Amino acid sequence: MTPAALQQTATTGPTLTVDVTAVTANVRAIRRLTAGEVMAVVKSDGFGHGLADVARAALAGGATRFGVTSLEEAYALRDAGFTQPVLSWLNPVDSDFGGAARAGVEIAVPGDAHLRAVARQAPGARVHLQLDTGMARDGAPPEQWESLCHTARRAERAGFVRVVGVMGHLACAAEPGHPANGRGRELFDWGVRVALGAGLRPRDRHLAATAATLSDPRTHHSLSRIGAGLVGIDESGSVRLRRALRLTAPLVTVRTVPAGTPVGYGHTWTSPRATRLGLVPVGYADGLPRGAGERALVQVAGVRRPVVGRISMDMTVVDLGPDPAVCPARAGDVVTLFGPGDTGEPTTADWARWVGTLEHEFVTALGRPRLRRVVIGHGVTSHGVTGQGEQAAR
Repeated sequence: MTPAALQQTATTGPTLTVDVTAVTANVRAIRRLTAGEVMAVVKSDGFGHGLADVARAALAGGATRFGVTSLEEAYALRDAGFTQPVLSWLNPVDSDFGGAARAGVEIAVPGDAHLRAVARQAPGARVHLQLDTGMARDGAPPEQWESLCHTARRAERAGFVRVVGVMGHLACAAEPGHPANGRGRELFDWGVRVALGAGLRPRDRHLAATAATLSDPRTHHSLSRIGAGLVGIDESGSVRLRRALRLTAPLVTVRTVPAGTPVGYGHTWTSPRATRLGLVPVGYADGLPRGAGERALVQVAGVRRPVVGRISMDMTVVDLGPDPAVCPARAGDVVTLFGPGDTGEPTTADWARWVGTLEHEFVTALGRPRLRRVVIGHGVTSHGVTGQGEQAAR
């Protein structure tokens, strides 16, 4: 966004801008690294960026299908008009698998109970058998895998299911050299051999999510599941992706205070010198972590300035410094709390680091009901355009 556009946006109040061209660029960059298909994992409302917006941008970058955790997310994609294959993989055993099959949703099967439920409710449903490759979380334990494959083959011959995929997940892909990754790869390869030995012929074989896709070609199979990478997050640090989010807000007030002035709840920070304080109308109800106070930085008037005192529910105080020549900020000026980092502003990775959490957690916790939300990049970028350009949020 241009400085003028930022100024116009910020004066309307706190605004979360989603640049979906970043999503498209990220998918294109990832596709250059793998010969397989890209499944765009748009769970958790597209990692907090908007399910339909991220899905549309991912398709523009070359993704061919979608992954979600819940059937509700799968139905949301269908309701938004997406006809591409959708896989859902975290569903209770009493889910409406019949409804899923009628919507053309493929279903992950982590064990015999789910297989029986799918076969009973949705004859002919397309399923992906899910193997636990080292997380003790989702997927069939290795000791149950051979039995699951043979049961699935019998169900397939009877016409109850169609096994189209085998899937796993790596626990330590963000650390490319971790020995658990080698064990996970070996276990997945074994799992595929067992499935083939049972007479199954799954076309889709997928182990890698974002970090593994970017850092280890040995994890690439017929497709890769890209979730966080869609929005610019790569825990492995192996590829520079572009972040899609920017949060801006206007300075409500600027005041000069003397040395020794305590700020905010609990008086956790006291000004060591006379300085100017700026008030920003964004807080922890909008998703800023309360614990980031006094570690976080924001950008205002082209320079980074520190957050001081505790972040409140709906406001944050920034130390602008004593010298207006260094930081010539005035009430109404734009504050960039985070962005892609192009002009030195903090990023969502910085905020996550300041509180010792994952960037994934930070972006999915942002409070959209209170933040005006604008989407740019769907062909038109003029302010206020709806439909294919910028979209003001609900």
